[in-house]
Amino acid sequence: MRVVFMGTPDFAVGALEAIIAAGHQVEAVVTQPDRPRGRGKEVQITPVKACAMAHEIPVFQPVRVKEKEAVEVLRSYGADIFVVAAFGQLLSEEILAMPKYGCVNIHASLLPKYRGAGPIQWAIIDGEEKTGVTIMQMDKGLDTGDMLMKTEVVIAPGETGDSLHDKLAAAGAELIVEALPKIERGEITPVRQNEEESCYAKRLDKSMGRIDWQLDAKKLDCLIRGLLSWPGAYTRFRGRNLKIWEEVVTSEAELAAEGLELQEDVVHAVPGTVVGVKKEAFYVRTGEGILKILAVQPEGKKRMPVKDFLLGYQIKTGEQLG
Repeated sequence: MRVVFMGTPDFAVGALEAIIAAGHQVEAVVTQPDRPRGRGKEVQITPVKACAMAHEIPVFQPVRVKEKEAVEVLRSYGADIFVVAAFGQLLSEEILAMPKYGCVNIHASLLPKYRGAGPIQWAIIDGEEKTGVTIMQMDKGLDTGDMLMKTEVVIAPGETGDSLHDKLAAAGAELIVEALPKIERGEITPVRQNEEESCYAKRLDKSMGRIDWQLDAKKLDCLIRGLLSWPGAYTRFRGRNLKIWEEVVTSEAELAAEGLELQEDVVHAVPGTVVGVKKEAFYVRTGEGILKILAVQPEGKKRMPVKDFLLGYQIKTGEQLG
């Protein structure tokens, strides 16, 4: 098929590579404009643009894809289908109707659950046991179009937003290559989404990362893993932010089994209290249960295991976080 591929971040690169490898003719890649990023504010090209350039595919970077000039550029490619994966801009009805087979989206959830910009992270934050990828026929709504194909992905114990991202990117790449010839041959029956089962995965922001120690340990574990590595989960420690990179849920019984008996004055400590310190970890009480903290990042410093952190910061039992 003659394809125009529309995508921007790392998540979309695998799908573009797979479409190329499958022998489809990628007429052009449409991606977001290059923008300054990082502390140095150097202008960086998008991951999808880098992939397109490596394959010598024309790249189009409209500031607003809905504008008349951009629409005419898209029309000039004469594509059979537009494949969209985390592009970052909404398409107009005129664009949606342009190709013979319309526009399909590689969405990182089992629709209709987790429509929106943050489906990967919210699946972990909400404690889901599985998620997946849906190939969807796009319409004017936000992830509301008919479903064409799905594949499930199990959320493993200890799964993070980063690791699940990579799993879903790979699953999406495989699924879109399977879907394209079936779409061309008319072998897929579109299925409407059940609105009653839908939920919205809002875009992540930095404010979500502030840890509320009143929550129970399992919920905090899901939050910390889901927000890895951006925006990250953090707490206040001695007046500065302390990012939590790695932790596990534990309990008083498990602490005792590890040879760490809680002192009487911290058994009923308020949430956020450090209730134990060992060479490689420290333990924080939550609203219910205890988190064993294994890796952190002090403000202005690099990520480090707790055993290194404790060399410079003498945390004591009874100290309060948050």
